[in-house]
Formats: sequence, C-alpha cells, structure tokens
Amino acid sequence: MANTPTIFDAEFFANAASARAWPFEEAKKIVKRLEKSPKEEVLFQTGYGPSGLPHIGTFGEVARTSMVRTAFRLLTEDKIPSRIICFSDDMDGFRKVPANVPNQELMAEYLGMPLTKVPDPFSDEYPSFAHHNNARLQKFLDDFGFEYEFVSSTDYYTSGVLDKALLRMLEVYDDVMKVILPTLGEERQKTYSPFLPLCPRTGKVLQVPMIARDVEAGTVTYVDPETSEEVTVSVTGGAVKCQWKADWALRWYALGIDYEMSGKDLIDSVRLSSRIVRAMGGTPPESLSYELFLDEKGQKISKSKGNGLSMEDWLTYASPESLALFMYQKPKTAKKLYFDVIPKAVDEFYAFSKSAEKQTPAELLENPATHIAGEFPPAHELPISFALLLNLVSAANAEDSDVLWGFISRYAPDATPETHPELDRLVGYAIAISMTL
Repeated sequence: MANTPTIFDAEFFANAASARAWPFEEAKKIVKRLEKSPKEEVLFQTGYGPSGLPHIGTFGEVARTSMVRTAFRLLTEDKIPSRIICFSDDMDGFRKVPANVPNQELMAEYLGMPLTKVPDPFSDEYPSFAHHNNARLQKFLDDFGFEYEFVSSTDYYTSGVLDKALLRMLEVYDDVMKVILPTLGEERQKTYSPFLPLCPRTGKVLQVPMIARDVEAGTVTYVDPETSEEVTVSVTGGAVKCQWKADWALRWYALGIDYEMSGKDLIDSVRLSSRIVRAMGGTPPESLSYELFLDEKGQKISKSKGNGLSMEDWLTYASPESLALFMYQKPKTAKKLYFDVIPKAVDEFYAFSKSAEKQTPAELLENPATHIAGEFPPAHELPISFALLLNLVSAANAEDSDVLWGFISRYAPDATPETHPELDRLVGYAIAISMTL
C-alpha cells in the first residue's frame, strides 16, 4: 500500500461511503443536497474579514473546508467539479483600529471608510490595509498548497457580479426587514437597513435607514446624516453594500454556495442569513458550526486583539502539517491554542503518517494524515521524536544545527541531515523555539 500513488482511485472510492471521519460526514450532506437538486459544479466558501491581521482561525477554516472537499471528491468518485472560494469582506466599513498595527493615529482618520480605502499602516507596498491583509492571507494559503479562488468583496460589488442579487434583495426588502428587525433593539430598529450606501460625498460606509425605495429603478433613498439632504443611489455597481447577515445571504444566493462552515458564535447569524436567502428564492448552504479557538487564558482569539498564537508563530516553530492536524482534530470541541500544544501536534502528525504505510484504503480514509495531505500521506523516517529534540536543544543550549546534530548522533548514529532531511527540518524548528524562549 505504501506505493499507492493517489487516493483518487477505485479502491478508495469503494470505501468512501462507509468512512466515518468527520469530513466524510460533512461531505455526505452535500451529496444528499445534490440528489435533491443536481448541479454541474459544487461551490465551497470560506469567509474572511480583513479588518485585522489574518489569524490562525482563518487558516483553520480553509484547511477544514479543504478536507471536506477532498471527502466530497472521494464520495462522488471525483466526477463532479468543485471549487473553494475564499471571500474577503474587504468593502466593510473600518470600525476600529486594531491594537497590533502601527500608525494608529493615521488609521483613526479613516474610520468608517471601506477597508480597501484605508491606508496600509505597514508600508507603501499595498494600496490599502485590506490589500495588505488579503495578500498576507493568500501567502499563507499558497505556502500550504491549498486549492482555492480568492474573491474580493470590493471587486464583486463594483464589477456587477452581485448586481442581480442586489436587485432581488431590493425586491424582497420588506421580507428581509421582517427577518432582522425582531433581533434588534428598539433604537437600532429605527436605523437598520440591509443596504449600506457609500456616501458619494465622503466615501464612508453609512448605517442609515432608507426613506424610499424604487424597485423598478433599482434605487434607494436616505438622508445624509451630516447635511440632512436626501440622497438617491443605485443598489448596483458598488454604490451600496449589504449589512453583515444580508451580505452573507446575498453571496449564497448570487454564487450558489453549497457548503460553508462557521464558528459557533455565528449560529444565530447562519439561521438569519438562511431565512433571508430563502426569502430571496435561494437555498442556504450545508454547514458545520465549529467550536472556537481560545488563547491561553481561555478567551476567544480575535483579529483586532491579536491574542493567541498567530499563523506566523506556529509556522516558525513547527510544520504546516502539524498545524493542519490541530485543525482536523475535534472541530466541535473548543481548544486552547497556545505554545504548549505544538510539540504534541508535531509528533502526532508523524505518528499518523507512519501508520499509513501499512494501512488498507478503508483505514487510510480514517487517518488524519490522509485528510491533511488530501492525498496518500507522505512517509518520513524519524529516529527521534520532536519532544526529545526539544529536550536535546535545551540541554545543549544549541543555537547552531551542527551542534544539535552532534547530540542527535548519540541517539541515532546513522542519521545525518542528508539521510534524514525531515529530521533536519525539525532541527530548524527546535532551534527557533529554543532561541525564542
């Protein structure tokens, strides 16, 4: 079995239907969906808000969605085309300056502006804060080798991709209001509208009520909160964007999304957005509500707070595969995400990869390493564990790989960087951890 070149063949297809790993349980929902409403292509979506630096939870959502897509491909014998869309809400209004970015005073001047109009506080490399964060996220996803299509909310609103759906949202405006208003406080009910106009005068994203709507003309009218003048704008072409829950439903409707997972904190939002998309005449996607990642103090990891481990932290200290394993395990259980979980995840990944060498196709479909690789797990020969390697680097006070390899030779005399390149990669991680601590 060690020489099997791919999991996308008859042996694995035959065992997919009986696989019990959670990605298969999720993928089976999509198969049942297609039995009711067949379509030529299946679309998976992940969402990202670039109001702060990308965090490890965003990586986790893409990783987990990729695992479900792999399971779907196996269940359908890879006969139905599928794509993952990574959607950036970069047209959202800039509501708060993150605590973990420079040039705070400069950024504060752009509160209320679309994120793609807020300057990049780090450098002049990108035209906006959103572009910087989008690029940063894409680099991480590309480095791991994910297959995805990156989509900018700004691009989709301004290019007209969402125009038809926006006009439909205008047609069912009253139905949308009936869904949302009961969930709001008395004061917020007075100002709520599913449409957020971009002020032609200031460029800011406004949260104002609509005083008139013209379905035939495709326009809405509001009162400028500063000048008290009535302003009429089209709902198409990027002149407005939608509020969060309405925006989610808009995307599902416009793009025909079949699957999107989200955090437990968004369960109520999923329900409301599902009601909105049904009011529009669409079908909400299949979904999974996963538990949240917590920092060492048990607090939810937040982009704006910058708490908890970042993707850069983990990938400085350990392999992307170990991070993906942490994401794979028990998605419906809340987990603390801090430094001490890294060594265990590293050694567990290699243990799963090692066990794959002697497993049958049915067993491989239950092996986390298969879901992480999206293929047959790679084989690695590691004579010592990462945990032991960390002990060695600590005992040797090593800041140089040659010194550490001298200690390794006492435990594995035949091992060298040339014969064991994967172990040499771990040596680099171990030294990085030692130098940081």
